[in-house]
Amino acid sequence: MIIYGLNPVLEALRAGRVRELRVLDRGGEKGGERFRELLDVAVAHGVRVRRVPGEVLERESRRGVHQGVTATVDDGRNWGIDELVRGATGVPLVVVLDGVEDPHNVGAILRTADAAGVDGVVIQSRRSAALDGAAAKAAAGALSHVRIAEVVNIARALEELKGAGLWTVGLAGEADTPYDAVDFAGPTALVVGAEGTGLRRLVREGCDFLASIPMHGQVSSLNVSVATGIALFEAVRQRSGGVKRKAGPGR
Repeated sequence: MIIYGLNPVLEALRAGRVRELRVLDRGGEKGGERFRELLDVAVAHGVRVRRVPGEVLERESRRGVHQGVTATVDDGRNWGIDELVRGATGVPLVVVLDGVEDPHNVGAILRTADAAGVDGVVIQSRRSAALDGAAAKAAAGALSHVRIAEVVNIARALEELKGAGLWTVGLAGEADTPYDAVDFAGPTALVVGAEGTGLRRLVREGCDFLASIPMHGQVSSLNVSVATGIALFEAVRQRSGGVKRKAGPGR
């Protein structure tokens, strides 16, 4: 697949995923120190570098903000849900995306998941944005670091997560319980749905618990990537010693 932008490509190089690098034929003049660092890392990893005219990068990035560089990369490893849980660095924290198809939202969620130390992200192979192009750019390099499990069926994935000992908490605007009243200190999978439609019925019914983010203004909902970030960093706050206000399901 093809990714573009300085940060995504640089992180993919460091992860050993890049097969070929294409850079603007006069890119060094525009990219400065960051661009030169990219070339140095490519040379250190033995990656072929081709200098190409701007129209090639425009075409490959579909007119995205390529910053003078595109790259062909190997597809990332598809992790199993059990591997996400067993590979957790502490109490497991997983994010589940139910039908989030906007690549900018998917990328932003991956970036936030990396920042929050999430142990993995579960996406559905047929109802999620492709993990190249705009999603990789929005992820700002996180795509090369976050463990991703692509599954056929999200509802079944929730059952597998529950079987592994995780509580599944779905974000839903109409839920009575506010997100900061949920106990995120235990093993948790945060489940978020697409903008507009939210969680699908079977996914919603499969969650142990539903929580909402209270809205105090005129708009009725938040962008899904923003909502995910708010809930994830509440989990980070609790896990770093913050006071929990109320226990979650079965705790």
